[in-house]
Amino acid sequence: MSDVLRLEKVSRHYKEGTKSDLEVFSDLSLSLRPGEIVALVGQSGAGKSSLLHMAGLLEAPSSGDIYIAGAAVSGLPDSERTRIRRDQLGFVYQAHHLLPEFDALENVMLPQMIAGKTRAEAKTEATRLLSVLGLSQRLSHRPAELSGGEQQRVAIARALANKPKILLADEPTGNLDPRTAGGVFDALIAITRAQGLAALIATHNYDLAARMDRALLLHEGKLVEGLDLARHDALK
Repeated sequence: MSDVLRLEKVSRHYKEGTKSDLEVFSDLSLSLRPGEIVALVGQSGAGKSSLLHMAGLLEAPSSGDIYIAGAAVSGLPDSERTRIRRDQLGFVYQAHHLLPEFDALENVMLPQMIAGKTRAEAKTEATRLLSVLGLSQRLSHRPAELSGGEQQRVAIARALANKPKILLADEPTGNLDPRTAGGVFDALIAITRAQGLAALIATHNYDLAARMDRALLLHEGKLVEGLDLARHDALK
C-alpha cells in the first residue's frame, strides 16, 4: 500500500538575528499509510508543531521534500498548496479555534461551503459528523454554550468535513482534563478509523499515544521509531 504522506530528509532552521541558524531538526523522514494512526511524542520545544505544520504545508522545509499521495508538494505555489490543504488535509489543534458567532452545525458547514458544496449538502454532512461524535443534541449551540470536550468534538468534525486523506492533530486533548481527554480521544480514533484516514497526532499523553498503531519520538532533532512508550527515559 502506497504512502499517503511522506517526508524525505526534511530540515527546519530558523534565523536568530545576526546569530547562526537555530536548527530545530534535520534530515527527518517519515511516512503514513492510509488507515494508519501514528503518535508523535517528545518534550516541549522538540519541534513537534513545526513538523506537523510542515506536513500540513503551513511551513516550508528548509530542505528536503514532502509528498502527498505520491506527488511532490514542497515547491508548489501558494494557491496550489492552499487547494491541497483544503481538499486533502484536516487539522485539529489544542485550541479549538471555533468561530464564536456560529453554532456547532454552522462551524462544520462553513469549510464545506467554501469548498463548493451547497448549503443543503454541507448541512447533511455536518449533521452526520456531529451525530457520530455524540453531539446530535447540541447542533444549535454556539461554542460558548458547549463544554471544552464538546468544543473539541466540533473541531474534529470540522477537520473531517471535507473528507481529507490525512488528519494532522497537534495536542488535540491538551486543554482537557484526563477524563474528558479520554472521551475526546476515543471519538477521534473511532471516526478516523471509520473513515480510513491516515493520522499523525502529536501528544504529551503517552497512555493515549500507546493506543495508536505506532509512535515516533522526536528527540534532539531526530525521530526514533519502535520505542516502548512506557519505559523510554527520554520521554520523562
